[in-house]
Amino acid sequence: MSTRALLGKQSACEVKPAEDIPSPRWGERLRALKNIPQVMKFVWEAAPGVVIGEIISRVAVALVPLSVLLVTRSIVDSIEGYKAHQAALPQYFWWLVALEFGLAGFAAVLIRLIDFCDITLAERFMRHISITLMKHAANLDLLAYEDPVFYDKLERARVQSTDRVQTIKIAGRLIQEVITTVSLAAGIFFFSPLLLLALIICVVPAFLGETHFAFLGYSMSFQQTPARRELDYLRTVSGTKEGAKEVKLFGLAPFLVGRYSDVADKLCNQTVGVARRKLTVGSLLGLLGVTGYYGTYAFVIYQTLFGSLSIGQMIMLTGAIGGASTNIQAVFTTFSEIANQALFMTDLLEFFAVKPKIQSRPNAIPAPKRIQQGFEFKNVSFSYPGSSRLVLKNVNFRLAPSERIAIVGENGQGKTTIVKLLTRLYDPTEGQILLDGRDLREYDLDSLWQQIGVIFQDFMRYEMTASANIAVGRIEERHNPFQIRAAANKSLAEQAIRRLPKGFDQVLGSRFEGAVDLSGGEWQKIAIARAYLRDAQLLILDEPTAALDARSEHEVFQRFSELTAGKMSVLISHRFSTVKMSNRILVLKGGEIAEQGPHDQLLKEGGHYAELFELQAANYR
Repeated sequence: MSTRALLGKQSACEVKPAEDIPSPRWGERLRALKNIPQVMKFVWEAAPGVVIGEIISRVAVALVPLSVLLVTRSIVDSIEGYKAHQAALPQYFWWLVALEFGLAGFAAVLIRLIDFCDITLAERFMRHISITLMKHAANLDLLAYEDPVFYDKLERARVQSTDRVQTIKIAGRLIQEVITTVSLAAGIFFFSPLLLLALIICVVPAFLGETHFAFLGYSMSFQQTPARRELDYLRTVSGTKEGAKEVKLFGLAPFLVGRYSDVADKLCNQTVGVARRKLTVGSLLGLLGVTGYYGTYAFVIYQTLFGSLSIGQMIMLTGAIGGASTNIQAVFTTFSEIANQALFMTDLLEFFAVKPKIQSRPNAIPAPKRIQQGFEFKNVSFSYPGSSRLVLKNVNFRLAPSERIAIVGENGQGKTTIVKLLTRLYDPTEGQILLDGRDLREYDLDSLWQQIGVIFQDFMRYEMTASANIAVGRIEERHNPFQIRAAANKSLAEQAIRRLPKGFDQVLGSRFEGAVDLSGGEWQKIAIARAYLRDAQLLILDEPTAALDARSEHEVFQRFSELTAGKMSVLISHRFSTVKMSNRILVLKGGEIAEQGPHDQLLKEGGHYAELFELQAANYR
C-alpha cells in the first residue's frame, strides 16, 4: 500500500455495512463442494495411515449409541419381567451388563484415539500444505508479486492453509454423525416412519438458517481481506525499527492509531452486525427444532402409558429420538460448515491454480558453462500487464564476454527493468533477448540463474547468522566456511563480521533474542558477498552502494573492478564517480537508450550524460 493511499482522505479498503454484504447463492455454495476432494487429497498425502485410523475409529464410535440403547432395552425389559411377572432373568443377563460396560469403555478409548488422530493429522496437514504453498509461491512470476490483487489472493491462501485444519475435524465428525444418525433413525423408523419425518421437518429450517449465515461469513471474510491487510500494514509501520524513527520524529502515532481505529471499528461493526442477525434468526429457528424433539418425545411417553410400548422400548426410543434429533441437527450444521469450508478452500485452490508464465520449456537447454558471444537485446520493449505504457522502448545493446557496462538514468527510466529482463525475471513484451545467439527462453531457468549473480538495492536482510546471510548466494555452499569467508573478504564484510560477538555464527537483525543488527553499509557489504560467493559468469549490482560513504564505496568498487576482471558485469548507479570505471555506459531516457559509450566520450558529446554528470559534480565544488 502506498503512502499516498494511506494518507488519503479515503482508504482504498472500503468496509461495507453488515446488511450490504451479499451472501453466495446456493449454486455457488454447492459448486464449492467440488473443492472437498482436492483438499482431502492434501490430507491423504499428509498422513495416509492416520486418515485410515481416524475413519475406522469414527465409524466404530458412531455405532456405539445404538448398540448401547439396544443393550439397555434388553436389560430394562429383563428387569421389568423379573419384577412384574416373576419371570427368571435370562442366563445372559449379566453378560448384557458387562457388554454395556464394555461398550462404554470402548467408546471412551475411541474418543481419545480420535482426538489423537485429529491432533496428529492437523499438524501433518499444516506442515504439508504450508510447504506446498511455499513451493508454489516460490515458482510464481515476479510480476505476480507486483499486483495488489495477487497479494489479496496470497493472503487469503496463506490464512486458509492453516485455518482449514478445522476441515479435517469437521469432515471426520460428519462421517461419524451421519452413521450415528442413520443407525438411530433406523430404530425410530422401525417404530414409526412419521415420527422420524416430523423430527427432520422441524430441523430443516434451523439448518437453512445456519447455512445462510455460514456462507454470509465467507462473503464477509472475502470482502474484508484488503482492509485486514491495511491493518497489518499499519501495525507494521508503527511497530518496526524502520518505522519507529519517523513515527516519533513526525508525530505520526495519533494519525496511525486513529486510522487503525477507524478501519478496525468498521470491521468490528460489520462482524458484530452479522452475528447479531444470526443470534435473532438462529434462536427462533432453534426453538422450532426443540419443539420437534419434545413433540415426538411426548408422543412416545403417551404410547408407553397406554400399553403400546414397554419401559425398555420407551427408554430405547426416547434415547434414539434424543440422539437422532441432536445428530440430525448436527449433520445439517456440519454439512453447512463443510460447504462453508469448501467456499474458503476456493481461495486456497485458486492460488494453487495460478501458474507461472515464465518457466523452462520441456525441451529447454542448459545455459552455456562458458559464454562465448554474450547477451544481446534486440528491439526489446516492455510494459506491465494491463498497462499500455511502455517502460522500455525498442532497446538494443550487446554485453560481450569480459565487458563491464554501467546503466545510468533518472529514476523510473527502466534501469532495474533491464536487469530483470536480462535475468529473465520478466519476459519482453516485444523483441528478443539472446544469449550466445539463442533466445533466452530456450534455456533452462535454473541453469541460467546459476550463471548470474545479482544484488538489488532492495536486497533481503535475512534474520539468520552472518554465515547464512552470505551462503544464500550459493546455498549449496552453506557448510563451506572457507568459501563463505573468502566471499566476505572480497566484499570487505569480513572486518564487520569479525567484530560481532559470535563472528560468522552471530544471528543478525533484531527479531530474535541475542541477535545483533548492522548498519546499512555493513548489510550491503554482506549482500555483495553473496554475489562473490555465487562466482557467476555475469555479475549485476543494482545500486549496491547506496548506504556506503564515499571512501567505502570507492574501496568496494575498486575491489569489484579487480575481482570481475575477465567476467561480464552490469552496474547500475546514480554516482558517476563509480560508473566511469565501466568499459561502456548506457544512458536511459524515456525508456530508450539515448546514448552509449565510454565515460570520456559521453562527456565530450555534451549530451544527457554530460548534463547529469555536471549536475552531480556541481555538488562537490
